[in-house]
Amino acid sequence: MAAAKGSAPAQGGLTLDRLPVLGKVLVGALFAVLIGLLYFVVFYSDVDNDLTHAAKAKTQLLGRLEEAKKSREEFQKDADEKARLEVQSQQHKKALPDAAETPNVLSSIQDVATISGVNLTSWSPIEEVPMEFYAKVPMKLTLTGKFHQVVKFFDGVTKQERIINVEDIKMKKVKDSGDVDVECLATAFRAVRPGEARGRKRGTGK
Repeated sequence: MAAAKGSAPAQGGLTLDRLPVLGKVLVGALFAVLIGLLYFVVFYSDVDNDLTHAAKAKTQLLGRLEEAKKSREEFQKDADEKARLEVQSQQHKKALPDAAETPNVLSSIQDVATISGVNLTSWSPIEEVPMEFYAKVPMKLTLTGKFHQVVKFFDGVTKQERIINVEDIKMKKVKDSGDVDVECLATAFRAVRPGEARGRKRGTGK
């Protein structure tokens, strides 16, 4: 009985041990394939997850890039508009400054007189005439020249960057010379500052 029990393992042995060499090779190959499949599934799952995350990240980046482009375009539009308004503001200040600048006005008038060929004989600033949003800055002028020169002078004055109107024109022909003596009022304008306007309204009771 003891001998029979002792010989049982030897007779049964391991299943793999009883397989021929070819069977063992096939079983090994099967295990290798299973391990390879398992690795592929795990690896592919990780790669698929990485690709999915990468695709989402790409979509988000593209969205941010598009937003950045729109922001840049809006910023450029704002910058262009600001530059345009600054240029426009400078032009308005030249045409309608907030100061009388009488010497500059007189210098411009003298330049126009020289170009036109008229003789500017006298000039006399007159007290400002305040309005609601601007003030008139008049200057009385007397000049002499040929009629066509005087017309050229008037035209040149009204074409200055600073707004200047010529009004109250009085002409008198000089005998035997062909010249005309002219008296007129050259009126420039200036913008009224907000505080200055309020002060004037308080003074007038309005």
